[in-house]
Amino acid sequence: MNNVIDTTVFASTFFTLFVIMDPAGNVPIFLGLTSKMTPKERARAAWQANAVSAGVLGVFGVFGTYILGFLHISVEAMQMSGGLLLLLVALQLLTGEESDPGKPAGKTNIALVPIGTPLLAGPGTIVAFMLSVEGAGSAAPKIVAVIAAFIAVHLASWAALRFSVVIHRFLGEGGTTLLTKLSGMLLAAIATQLIINGVLGVVDTL
Repeated sequence: MNNVIDTTVFASTFFTLFVIMDPAGNVPIFLGLTSKMTPKERARAAWQANAVSAGVLGVFGVFGTYILGFLHISVEAMQMSGGLLLLLVALQLLTGEESDPGKPAGKTNIALVPIGTPLLAGPGTIVAFMLSVEGAGSAAPKIVAVIAAFIAVHLASWAALRFSVVIHRFLGEGGTTLLTKLSGMLLAAIATQLIINGVLGVVDTL
């Protein structure tokens, strides 16, 4: 199986993106922003939001390396800055001070903004995905793993939003809050590891 797909890379990429995107934690926000929609419109919004997120992450995943090269940014610098950024997101999850996406004005399609981005494809998600693609290098099993994880996490996110009414009813406010706090703790550990990897990379080059 590892000759086709690197299961370790798949698990790592999927878990990291899943924790940052926090599908269960997005359920109450999604329900609040789509409260005046019909079930059919809410289902379409769930699909559109994840399509936008996939598009944004896909662009950064494909061209991220070229962007870093053009700006003369090292992978180690990206790891450390990405770790710090993810740590801030983790602290927001743990303290309950998540950024409020706000109510869009006018006729803005909320599936695009703020749900698709920055709620799903936010700065933390973009950085994490770019690092996953960078880490895969040119190894086919790792590339397949990253792509599979990318698709799987968006399917999971779509399912969470598509069936948000049922999930929120099942978890309740307490269950949703608990999942958010656990996600924050795990994300903090991931962020710290990214910073450590970046520092070790710099030390190795000296």
